[in-house]
Amino acid sequence: MTVAVESTPALLGAGLRVPLVTGGHVEYANLDYAASTPCLVDVRDGIDRLLPWYSSVHRGAGLASQVSTMAYERARDSVRTFVGAKPDAAVIFTRNTTDALNLLGRSLPAGTQVFRFASEHHAALLPWRNARLHRLGIPASPENAVRSLARALADAPSGPRLVVLTGASNVTGELWPIPELAEVARLFGAHTVLDAAQLAGHRPIDQAGWGLSWVAVSGHKMYAPFGTGALVGSGDWLADAEPYLVGGGATESVADDAGAETVTWTGLPHLHEGGSPNVVGAHAMAGACETLTRLGWGPLVEHEQALTARVRDGLASVPGVRLLGLWDEDHPRTGVVSFSLTRPDPRLVATALAAEYGIGVRDGAFCAHLAVRFLLDRCGHDGAAQAVRVSVGLGTTTEHVDRLVHGLRELVSNGPKWAYADTGGGWRPRPDPRPVPELR
Repeated sequence: MTVAVESTPALLGAGLRVPLVTGGHVEYANLDYAASTPCLVDVRDGIDRLLPWYSSVHRGAGLASQVSTMAYERARDSVRTFVGAKPDAAVIFTRNTTDALNLLGRSLPAGTQVFRFASEHHAALLPWRNARLHRLGIPASPENAVRSLARALADAPSGPRLVVLTGASNVTGELWPIPELAEVARLFGAHTVLDAAQLAGHRPIDQAGWGLSWVAVSGHKMYAPFGTGALVGSGDWLADAEPYLVGGGATESVADDAGAETVTWTGLPHLHEGGSPNVVGAHAMAGACETLTRLGWGPLVEHEQALTARVRDGLASVPGVRLLGLWDEDHPRTGVVSFSLTRPDPRLVATALAAEYGIGVRDGAFCAHLAVRFLLDRCGHDGAAQAVRVSVGLGTTTEHVDRLVHGLRELVSNGPKWAYADTGGGWRPRPDPRPVPELR
């Protein structure tokens, strides 16, 4: 049986068959959507239409260059609309969410105070090294998060302030109370930035309605490839900052002034997009925004929620498995489920699920070490900060989920069927008879 979204857009890689170490092939069960989503066929088709016209952007008089420039600039409109930003919001293309947040971190006015929770992904936790940090703990509830932020802002000295928020946890999928947190930030005169990497492909975003200063997103988390992200929002701070990348595109003019270059920088958004931009990636990201909007959020959310409930119920039935969560079990969440287990080693479990069952999951601490360590400590796990993460999306079926639960139960009860060696960088099948595909 397949849980399907009505008129589900096709995904590249759907029906992909992978070899098993035990022999034969099976349809690949991609349960690692939180790391990177597969590419929509609609997005690939849009790329194919652009590629014959692929040329330099903003720098050529030829028709191909003008077409590429048009596609690049139109992509800003699609992304702006997708995140619910104001019509005049700046859209700065970056490599990914991490890049977008680092760009903002480099643009902070002197003396800015940054408020962020310890449960953040490293992309939102770490770019503020030169700011005065207010480190908020991991809240016991959504209401506690709002109260903690209000207390911290009330006790802080005056000056520029930035509150860093996460739309959905990349460890547990739990949705954060963004409108409430943003309202508190505004009451105390603080700017806000939302790390929407785990939200953008799974829930609608209302940047203007929520009163957020900026939203950071990644194309590869929302069914588009090619390493493009965006920082969307206010020109405050960004327009007055030094260019994120110095070079062509960021400059209005360069002159020789007694043996030294004097530079006049251009304005937003080009100020922070130095060098030749990734026009194909921007076009792909815009295509994903448009396709997801056409699909509609109701069917997509219903699809993911049904599968997430099936994952959680199935995993809860496996002996020794503990589901990880910041808050109560009924709290709204995206299709991300992480768990600990007493044995085998989570890294070995992930490797054996791939090698013996054709299932892709994530193991480790998911670039959120503080959050994972906190959650594992709370459930009595005293080993290394290692867990297993399952995440679903548009191409996930009930068969994928049921195969995961079956495979995990077999591994916990009977151990792996194959031999594995710990290489120091992870477990590997020994031997590994699976052929590696030739990609050239």
